[in-house]
Amino acid sequence: MKILVLNCGSSSLKFQLLNMENETVSARGLVERIGKEDSSVTFCMDSYEKIKKEIPVKSHKAGVQIVFDFLTSDEFKILKSKDEIDAIGHRLVHGGEKYAGSVLIDDDVIQTLRDCSVFSPLHNPANIAGVEACKELFPGLPMAGVFDTAFHQTMPDYAYMYALPYYLYEKHHIRRYGFHGTSHRYVSQIANKLLGREDTRLISCHLGNGSSITAIVNGKSLDTSMGHTPVGGLIMGTRCGDIDPAIVTFIESIEHLSPEELDDLINKKSGVFGVSGISNDFRDLEAANKRGDKRAKLALEMFDFRLKKYIGAYTAIMGGLDAIIFTAGIGENDPETRYEACNGLEYLGLKFDVEKNKNIKGELAEISTSDSKVKVYVIPTNEELLIARDTKDIVSSINSK
Repeated sequence: MKILVLNCGSSSLKFQLLNMENETVSARGLVERIGKEDSSVTFCMDSYEKIKKEIPVKSHKAGVQIVFDFLTSDEFKILKSKDEIDAIGHRLVHGGEKYAGSVLIDDDVIQTLRDCSVFSPLHNPANIAGVEACKELFPGLPMAGVFDTAFHQTMPDYAYMYALPYYLYEKHHIRRYGFHGTSHRYVSQIANKLLGREDTRLISCHLGNGSSITAIVNGKSLDTSMGHTPVGGLIMGTRCGDIDPAIVTFIESIEHLSPEELDDLINKKSGVFGVSGISNDFRDLEAANKRGDKRAKLALEMFDFRLKKYIGAYTAIMGGLDAIIFTAGIGENDPETRYEACNGLEYLGLKFDVEKNKNIKGELAEISTSDSKVKVYVIPTNEELLIARDTKDIVSSINSK
């Protein structure tokens, strides 16, 4: 079975074509700056060097068409025709409270995406555009949707509710939803295999420009740091993370900002970028820190402190801890962040392998010692593979009926 996985962002489209007989990637790529004059397309295959072309891409539909044209081109011969694709799996961001798992996409799912666009105004409309483009280009081809929010639907009400007037939840569904669910689910499954059991207490740290941390008990999300939106929780590249909510109205008053300007401030001008005044890239901050830049040092210390605080809190609510997982761009590639997060947790029975940690970047590895009570893993995330697996299961279930 050949499955195309699409991840449509507000102005981008990532794709992978997977052969599910051996779960290998035949091709992958990225369409960037959709709707802009400087839009471009990047393709990558195992047998070729990365190819990047500047191509006008006016819409997500045009982007999807370019992807299919590439896959079926005479130059690369990845597919003889688009009919070789058995199904399409879509990464969908926000499914509200309706979906606690992956689903076959139909009109009801598309309507839910529209209804939840108020919660995710940048991503859900783009997800819809990708789905509708595929429906038009491939009528009748089965498509599955894998929601970022679905994994966190196992949170109990006392974890996802906010202490606001209850009518706001009843009327507007204001609550904690959480994100990065597909990544947290994937790496927790790998961790359970490494531990050799399912009855585990895990803390999954998805650390990138957007970061979240999740407490996972027996394979289910108990709590997660992102909230009603992806702004909550950890300090991030440009997002502020948890702050006193009264600060928002205070800043609005003293800076005379509009709601749109406030949203831009907390989403795009805060985080380690806002504190450092340098960059949202941790590599830049660590280089500046080594040069003696005090604000870069402060930004990194703030990030590490918040991360460790969440690890401690989640250990408490789970009543113990079996493993910590580091994943995503920073989690997989930044030894210093991993060290700072684990340093001082010896009281939990965690023994960190400092030397091994220094040499691990972007690969599956245990970075705790063999006799550590709490294991520490670096597990590269693979959301596309999990989306493809879910899509295969859904399509196979339909075909077997």
